Amino acid sequence: MVVVEGDGNYVEAFVVDELDIYSGESYSVLITTNQDPFKNYWVSVGVRGRLPQTPPALTILNYQPTSSSKFPTSPPPITSPWNDYDRSKAFSNKILALMGSPKPPKTYDRRIILLNTQNKISGYIKWALNNISLVLPPTPYLGSIKYGLKNAFNQKNPPENFDYNNYDVMKPPVNPNSTYGNGVYLLTFNTTVDVILQNANALAENVSEIHPWHLHGHDFWVLGYGEGKFSDKDVKKLNLKNPPLRNTAVIFPHGWTALRFVADNPGVWAFHCHIEPHLHMGMGVVFAEGVHRVTKIPNEALTCGLTGRMFLSKNN
Repeated sequence: MVVVEGDGNYVEAFVVDELDIYSGESYSVLITTNQDPFKNYWVSVGVRGRLPQTPPALTILNYQPTSSSKFPTSPPPITSPWNDYDRSKAFSNKILALMGSPKPPKTYDRRIILLNTQNKISGYIKWALNNISLVLPPTPYLGSIKYGLKNAFNQKNPPENFDYNNYDVMKPPVNPNSTYGNGVYLLTFNTTVDVILQNANALAENVSEIHPWHLHGHDFWVLGYGEGKFSDKDVKKLNLKNPPLRNTAVIFPHGWTALRFVADNPGVWAFHCHIEPHLHMGMGVVFAEGVHRVTKIPNEALTCGLTGRMFLSKNN
């Protein structure tokens, strides 16, 4: 297979026998149909980052006019082990922007470091960013910010870093307790924002999971990946020459991923782990930018919570 596109953006073409597709991602690949046209061929789909509880999924690459119900004569290809992270990292590092693609700004205006941790709240397992587990408020953010409803969500800025010097990302948290929150990162419109996704050990010893992070409303440049705790020394390793534009990027166990985007799309945007249960368990944050530039919000987006009450009182 020749990989030519990821998340709607062209990449430098490269050849693979298999590719990693994390939740929220998409790819375009080219194949050359140069095999025996009187046979069919197996395609195997395995699991990445989690111990599989089922056998690999199988489908058939069908050469017409051969019947699609004709079984291939060769055995199905064996997918790489679920925890072959070296292979997965090598694949991710091959993804580079096609020549002529937009380049990232050379510097950032704001850097937000998000520590991904598994925590407990009232005895229940949750996920948190900088020790805040996201719980969305009843009132939609776009309406509450547009109309200045200060009671709709926590007005305190969420933390932009963690206790860097004392937190050991390679070990379970000393204090596993976290707290709920629904604050918003208010971004200055048209500024450049760096997000460093810092993975950490989960509650169990020697466990750190893969998480695919997805940003709504933007593409971002994936500047690089690294092991352990992100530091200033890693800045020199970041790719500013040809980083790929994506809307979903993975963080590997006990590692970090560096992203850069321009806050140029007025609105309120979720940034979250695309493993759906993890989002509902708190693994997400909210960015807002240029909300005053949004001229018309559909009524359907304002019928919940405080904005809903506001419109009901106007109509009565």
